[in-house]
Amino acid sequence: MRGARHALWATVAALMAAACGGGADGGGTAPGVFSSSWGDPQNPLEPANTNEVQGGKVLDMVFRGLKRYNPRTGAAEDMLAESIRTSDSRNFTVTVKDGWRFSNGEPVTARSFVDAWNYGASLRNNQRNAYFFGYIEGYDKVHPASGTQRADTLSGLKVTGPRTFTIRLGQKFSTFPDTLGYGAFAPLPRAFFDHHEDWLKKPVGNGPYLVRSYTRGFMMSLRKWDAYPGPDKARNNGVDLKVYTDSNTAYTDLLAGNLDLSDDVPASQLRNVKSDLGGRYITEPAGIIQTLAFPYYDPRWNRPGTEKVRTGLSMAINRNQITDTIFHHTRTPASDWTSPVLGTDGGFKEGLCGDACRYDPGRAKKLIQEGGGLPGGQLRITYNADSGSHREWVDAVCNSINNALGNDRACVGNPVGTFADFRNQIAQHKMSGPFRAGWQMDYPLIQNFLQPLYYTNASSNDGKWSNKDFDRLVDRANAESDKAAAVGLFQQAEGVVRDNMAAIPLWYQNGSAGYSQRLKNVALNPFSVPVYDQIEVR
Repeated sequence: MRGARHALWATVAALMAAACGGGADGGGTAPGVFSSSWGDPQNPLEPANTNEVQGGKVLDMVFRGLKRYNPRTGAAEDMLAESIRTSDSRNFTVTVKDGWRFSNGEPVTARSFVDAWNYGASLRNNQRNAYFFGYIEGYDKVHPASGTQRADTLSGLKVTGPRTFTIRLGQKFSTFPDTLGYGAFAPLPRAFFDHHEDWLKKPVGNGPYLVRSYTRGFMMSLRKWDAYPGPDKARNNGVDLKVYTDSNTAYTDLLAGNLDLSDDVPASQLRNVKSDLGGRYITEPAGIIQTLAFPYYDPRWNRPGTEKVRTGLSMAINRNQITDTIFHHTRTPASDWTSPVLGTDGGFKEGLCGDACRYDPGRAKKLIQEGGGLPGGQLRITYNADSGSHREWVDAVCNSINNALGNDRACVGNPVGTFADFRNQIAQHKMSGPFRAGWQMDYPLIQNFLQPLYYTNASSNDGKWSNKDFDRLVDRANAESDKAAAVGLFQQAEGVVRDNMAAIPLWYQNGSAGYSQRLKNVALNPFSVPVYDQIEVR
């Protein structure tokens, strides 16, 4: 249940494309400490209020939850969970491992989780990640869609012992435990509630790092917590996260020796990065997909036959050429609506899109004509103009479509000045044609690529697409206790998305990073975030 996550990585890109940033003295300010590019988080670093990448980086260093996603495979593995048991995929009993503490000395107990989740779900607390708790019974009273809050706590959460609590969901969801590695589900110490303003200034967690200081617009300094009880202790002494609002400036600082790690290599530098950095440049697949979404609240895009128009448009896009010439192999043409990082067992099915995602200009033109032609006579692809290379790829997509249709005005870009304006227009249902979208996974499940985006009235279904067959298959998949069977049902649901071309998949995105000679063992996880705790300083 992810609200507008497709916006998040773009928010970061927008944030980092404006001015200058970050400071000099690129190596760490102390032995074993290194510096890394960063952007100020959008909101205070409360776990349930952080839903963008930069804040998420810090949460992943400062907190550990019941599960953690393996930094290599993305698999959900037990961290603080000693066990999560269920017999019906709706009622779960959780036992928290003994011996874990917050860095202020407080023990991590069952109540640390239950209190944190109740706080996150509460309408009064206005947490951006509240919808993550929407599967838990009682959410409709704690966070009603309209009106005032009618309960203070989720009826589906009950503490049954110092280290045990139960969860009752409003519906069956067999893979619910795998969602619990997401930052919104982190535990919180009593200090968060008793001294909230002090906690916000210097968050206290239970992860391998401590927050030492933070100056907005300049830097956040994190240091290794020597008493951290987990198996993934930091291999360095700390990280100085330096704020940059321009990824080109960060890259220049990296080359000049004023920065140790930049995890956002700008598109303008992709031609040179290998000669600049050699083996110190990495690019790895990430759980991110780019799409074109459609406004189904506009009857011109929701009439019978427009599925042929959308399929024809998909076939008119030369994905291979665009990813090669603009993105220099940091994007891969999409052939389904998920991500290769899921693996085949996790639900990725290469080629599921079939011919609809293969460049075929002749067939594309015929399908668009059979579907009644372009609604309104022209395609206007809306995007925010204040970020990165959106204009470049939108123009390339339109050129490809125009060539297929033999009409150089069939498709044009429709830039909106700022990301905020762009999102406001989407939220107000003002799109009159396709608009750029994308999705960065919250957790590595096929469900996360489908349900939040295409289920009727789902949190990130910005185009308001609705299909009863899709909804029914998703409900069946969530209720299925066998993972392989659940994945099969989700793929059937994805087939409904394909047959209706609910959104046009464009390409999967890679994460990229460059680093200095001071560092070794640098890697990106499947969320495209550096695995900070495993980096070593020479």
